[in-house]
Amino acid sequence: MNLTELNRVATAMVASGKGILAADESSGTIKKRFDAIGVDSTETNRRDYREMLFRSKDAMSQYISGVILYDETIWQNAADGTPLIKLIEQSGAIPGIKVDEGTQALPMCPGELVTVGLDKLAERLKKYYERGARFAKWRGVIDIGSGIPSMTAISVNAHALARYAALCQAAQIVPIVEPEVLMDGDHDIDRCYEVTSRALNKTFQELRVQRVALEGMVLKPNMAISGKKCAKQASVEEVAEKTIRLLKACVPAAVPGIAFLSGGQSDEEATAHLNAMHKLGPLPWGLTFSYGRALQAAPQKAWSGKAENVAAGQCAFSHRARMNGLASKGEWQSSLEQKAA
Repeated sequence: MNLTELNRVATAMVASGKGILAADESSGTIKKRFDAIGVDSTETNRRDYREMLFRSKDAMSQYISGVILYDETIWQNAADGTPLIKLIEQSGAIPGIKVDEGTQALPMCPGELVTVGLDKLAERLKKYYERGARFAKWRGVIDIGSGIPSMTAISVNAHALARYAALCQAAQIVPIVEPEVLMDGDHDIDRCYEVTSRALNKTFQELRVQRVALEGMVLKPNMAISGKKCAKQASVEEVAEKTIRLLKACVPAAVPGIAFLSGGQSDEEATAHLNAMHKLGPLPWGLTFSYGRALQAAPQKAWSGKAENVAAGQCAFSHRARMNGLASKGEWQSSLEQKAA
């Protein structure tokens, strides 16, 4: 393992003013997104859509540091025969790959899940590295509900994340470690804070046990935020203050950077929260975005599967990428959204 090189890639992934595009939707998820805009989820349509994003020169070269790909996408070629992964490299962004294989029910723990995909991961990582991937992603899912999460769910998901991270580093690939506490419930921000704290502490304990070099990874956590169904939604300032307090308590300074998931927040909420965190003074690690839906909902709608809408889709993507790029430096203002509209 060349830790200097892993650290260089991890640091580039969280460079100031840039963030990560999560374009790693599974076939099922992208079908749902396409259904919403009336587009058939064929392999060609999926390729055309992602090619549109990767050819958005302004967005990709100025605001996107890396792109997380799905297995199908990393092997696809653009309409002109250029491998899609090459389009990402040509823009100056780093190609990455989602390597988990989804979730399964966790035995003896009703309503809880464990992420699978460790079997044969070492061989898969070798092929992805040869193809050009320099980082990977694995998502653990922790739900909040009546009597959950159990310590079992937190432990098994943290253990799997750490095993995945160790395999990545052995393959010279930077692991994005993503323990996601879902925001689907009716819990308040303090309950989210408490559960996320448990999940992060257990994850870093397991990473140490597995001998993962913290300098060669990126953390992708949720923010401390109210559940979607909670009657009292925390303010932007409270989300920022509690998230930063939580991360300072749980994330060692050796980690080069933290790239948030949007987790069901609206486009503008995800941007505003990130921006507010950067107003809270110097931080021990880089802090940026690794958004999927919050970067893509607008371009998907503008594109709607029509070749004549590619420019409009790219324009919408560039706008969201720029807004989040500014937020990752604390320079975003809501008035910039109005101007664009």
